[in-house]
Amino acid sequence: MAKSNVIVILGQTATGKSSLAGKIAKKFNGEVISADSRQVYKGLNIGTGKITQKEMKGVPHHLLDVANPKKKFTVAEYQELCISAMADIVKRGKVPIICGGTGFYIDAVTKGIVLPKVPPNNKLRKNLENKSVAVLFKILQKLDKVRVKNIDPHNKVRLIRAIEIARALGKVPPIIQDNPVYKFIKIGLYLPPDKLKKKIEKRMEQMFDDGLLNEIKKLKRSGVSDKRLRELGFEYYNPTPESVSNQTLKYAKRQMTWFKRDREIKWFNASEIARKSPVKWIQKQLR
Repeated sequence: MAKSNVIVILGQTATGKSSLAGKIAKKFNGEVISADSRQVYKGLNIGTGKITQKEMKGVPHHLLDVANPKKKFTVAEYQELCISAMADIVKRGKVPIICGGTGFYIDAVTKGIVLPKVPPNNKLRKNLENKSVAVLFKILQKLDKVRVKNIDPHNKVRLIRAIEIARALGKVPPIIQDNPVYKFIKIGLYLPPDKLKKKIEKRMEQMFDDGLLNEIKKLKRSGVSDKRLRELGFEYYNPTPESVSNQTLKYAKRQMTWFKRDREIKWFNASEIARKSPVKWIQKQLR
């Protein structure tokens, strides 16, 4: 039985993934599935650069606004919803296009990782929350030498979750399926560092003009705690375009570190997309 094709568009923030996904969806009769760990939340629109209905240009988008920002949305939950969305899109004769910059989400789906269903250990979490990411990384290193090799060492939430699972199971088991039912065609977008910096700075200025501070205040009024806002990436109490740009640049570097490990990705310079379009390359892969 032939495998169904799934196109994956990934890469650093501000490289134009959403725009390319829309164009490819139009070309190949596709529908887009978001792979962004913050765009799943309702109310986080400006701060996450969430695509608008107008920008979608009639292309159906999935897994946006599916979670309450007051509660953590797990990778296992994402994996389950994404697999369901892919099956539904294929069933209707269309091509699923996964688009986003959250490497863990993409790996959970494309690499067939079976995620352990370990319930939250609130006592352990409370004990770990006050520790620095460096200390948490060392704790995980002692518990599971494999997991530390592919985790974001600066992501406190994921470090705590990995420790939680390792304590419960002895290790974090990355179980890989031998025969996935889909053929994943992966396209990576990147920009040279100087261009990426300018693009991020311009985007952050626009976010502030569009009302980022009001969006954060609205989230707080709705009951989202300061602690939860920090977990969602809004860790600046007096944010400025400069401070947010610096944080975003650091995040972009971590994204690239994650994606560089995947040899299945075909990379394209986002500033040359008009001249070196990935469409022809995709067409060859779909044959």
